[in-house]
Amino acid sequence: MLLHTATSTLVFLSICVISTNAGNPCCSYPCQNGGVCMPHSNSQYTCDCTGTEFYGQNCETPTLLQRFKLLLRPTPETLHTWLVHNKWLWDIVNSMTFVKDFIMKMVVLIRSNIVDAPPTYTSDHEYITLDAATNLSYFTRALPPVPRECPTPMGVVGPKILPDPKLVAEKLFRRTEFKRDALDSSVLLTFFAQHFTHMFFKTDMKKGPGFTWGGHGVDGSSVYGPDKHTENLLRSFTDGKLKSQMINGEEWPPYVSDAPVKMLYPPSVPKDKQFALGHEFFGLLPGLLAYGAIWLREHNRVCEILKTEHPHWDDEQLFQTTKLIIIGETIKIVIEDYVQHLSNYHFKLFFKPELMFGQSFQYSNRISVEFNHLYHWHPLMPDNFNISGTDYKLRNFMFNTEIPVKHGMRQLVESFSSQHAGKVTFRNHGAGTMHVAVDTIKHGRELRFQSFNQYRKRFRLKPYSSFQELTGETEIAAELESLYEDIEAVEFYVGVIVERHREQSMFGGGMIEIGGPFSVKGLMANPICSPKYWKPSTFGGDVGFNIIKTASLKKLFCKNIDGDCPLVSLKVPQTVSEAQANEKCDSQCSKNEL
Repeated sequence: MLLHTATSTLVFLSICVISTNAGNPCCSYPCQNGGVCMPHSNSQYTCDCTGTEFYGQNCETPTLLQRFKLLLRPTPETLHTWLVHNKWLWDIVNSMTFVKDFIMKMVVLIRSNIVDAPPTYTSDHEYITLDAATNLSYFTRALPPVPRECPTPMGVVGPKILPDPKLVAEKLFRRTEFKRDALDSSVLLTFFAQHFTHMFFKTDMKKGPGFTWGGHGVDGSSVYGPDKHTENLLRSFTDGKLKSQMINGEEWPPYVSDAPVKMLYPPSVPKDKQFALGHEFFGLLPGLLAYGAIWLREHNRVCEILKTEHPHWDDEQLFQTTKLIIIGETIKIVIEDYVQHLSNYHFKLFFKPELMFGQSFQYSNRISVEFNHLYHWHPLMPDNFNISGTDYKLRNFMFNTEIPVKHGMRQLVESFSSQHAGKVTFRNHGAGTMHVAVDTIKHGRELRFQSFNQYRKRFRLKPYSSFQELTGETEIAAELESLYEDIEAVEFYVGVIVERHREQSMFGGGMIEIGGPFSVKGLMANPICSPKYWKPSTFGGDVGFNIIKTASLKKLFCKNIDGDCPLVSLKVPQTVSEAQANEKCDSQCSKNEL
């Protein structure tokens, strides 16, 4: 009690008036460690350190308890090193249920607690508003916008006019030579990421880049559509199933003529090649169509299982219960297959909602606009796709809905699993999607994002002190310096892409430590993970519950493809990589001989 009183007094005393020069003094971000800067009309400011466990004029001094916590807390870099090394130790941990459960619970709690709940900021306000918590048309914000009256776009540092976005993209992003991912990620992962995240990354550009026309979590909308009207158009209203059609002996989505949902096909795509899917642009790439089709098959497969188990259920109950199961399968696959691969940790992540029961945890989520921006992983996309020995350039791959049907799901998934994805890094952005990189930079400026270093501090990372420290090399560092002048002026999206990668990782520390909390919170805050939902009766009994508990990416494809199970992998197998390397060498040797 005495310690709490002393701490409260120190926090109260820290909210003091500080004199500064003319202008908005908060443009220099004087308040540290999560303290909130409040400017006054007389060019002064106060730092509100409430709840930060720091005090002082700028919330710079930790309380005694916080000092002890900081002493014991390993840095994010140290934690990463532990998790990607010492496999023998993690094998032991993974075999001990009690220890494994404790670590997984801590992962969820620590990551989730970094995300503001309820949400605090929107792109329209530099201060807390009720709209941030109640207006679901907004993306939320991890940091408020840079004040409009600041002398530079990043506050007080850097150029007064930021370099042209096209110039930035050309110098830093355009691919000069394809760089494959260091962890041998496959193209199957590329399309998984795109299909999964577009159920909640839906920027409403009619309102502006700070708004969304979708939901705020894993709601299955990539399969069922963004609203009830679309969902009804995709339903067959028979035995809970979705509409589908058989082509070449395989189940595929219906055509738009049979399920007239809104799709963004160009006029060049014939009507009898326009498939109806849950997202309006999922006809864009065969990989998105493939995932849409496999989830449709899974939905209808689960309906048949539930119909056998509950022959008295009507169409509505079969559909709604299956939808809950599909969402559960999605979360489990995302955590145990997708996030496990992205992390490259030896600790085996797992989906067990009951670990959070009895904890202080909110079962609600809001999508952050920063999370949306950092997830622009277009460098993953190769320049061409090899499907069963046929090579397709990206321009011939786009809106080519004949490819999945022609090759079939088996050949498609095996080809995607055997082809390397690109590396998410500088100068590895394909020409076909460069406009997306340019638009992302433009939107970050329109939203007045704070600098990359400010976001590093917000997510408990040490800010970079030089361009070379940021990139880990000299050439891109020099380009950055010529564009931004000051390391504190590097833009958010630019920073997460050009940042040097962590050891044995797909990304830099910023991408991991900023994206990780949003990802974990968004997955585990789903309503089906709550005590009121997470029980057999929600999913049609043990049969439905076990479908979720035993779900995996491999099982998703193998249960919905006739015959032997194909190669299903988010990582290109070593044997395939070696064979491709030998083939490339032989080809190059032949050319040299000629």
